[in-house]
Amino acid sequence: MPRTPAAESTEKGTKSSAEIAAATATTAAAPRRRQARGERRISQLLSAAAGVFCRTGYAAASTNAIAREAGVSPGTLYQYFPNKEAIAMELGGQLLQRANEMHGQAFRPENLKRPLPELLDAVLDPVIAFNCENPAFWALMHGTGVPGIAQEHEELHAGLLTRIDAVLRDFCPQAAPHELAHTSNMILGIFKASLDLILAHEGDERAAYIAELKTVLLRYLEPMITTTPAH
Repeated sequence: MPRTPAAESTEKGTKSSAEIAAATATTAAAPRRRQARGERRISQLLSAAAGVFCRTGYAAASTNAIAREAGVSPGTLYQYFPNKEAIAMELGGQLLQRANEMHGQAFRPENLKRPLPELLDAVLDPVIAFNCENPAFWALMHGTGVPGIAQEHEELHAGLLTRIDAVLRDFCPQAAPHELAHTSNMILGIFKASLDLILAHEGDERAAYIAELKTVLLRYLEPMITTTPAH
């Protein structure tokens, strides 16, 4: 049966709608692909920057060195970051967020009810592991001179002191607030000094320094302990 003009018109209209839908889907997919490529490139540049910052320090690092490490041209790097400081801010922000999440896990309430030797293991092990797995964190948090990173690091430091102080109040309920503050600062100072040694070694030597850190803190804290929090 011959098709009527109306039928032909309907078929053409249907075909046109399908073509429009396909074109729309293709157009929508293109930005998503570009966004995914951009995210991969940013991740690649941040990973390269982490390596350069660890080897040379932040001050001696350059965008050219980061671009070489990433295997891209400086022009490609500048498409995503205007300068070295912007790269450090992005990398530092990501690492600080992960550090805060890790501290929350380390200082979980159930960990804080353990006897002191077990508590030291539960808190120190994930903190040390994070720093060993992310050496750029230590490199960026100390001596970069980047204002945003310095401020956020101070907030992280203050948060850690608050957590340590809260633990000490449970173990040393008779201690005065100023005594707890001094002890909290000493604990954090001992940890940071020991972390330099831990990060500078690997394998058995690293494990030995971790064990020494725990021994130092245990012997420092044991004489102060007047109670063990109830399980």
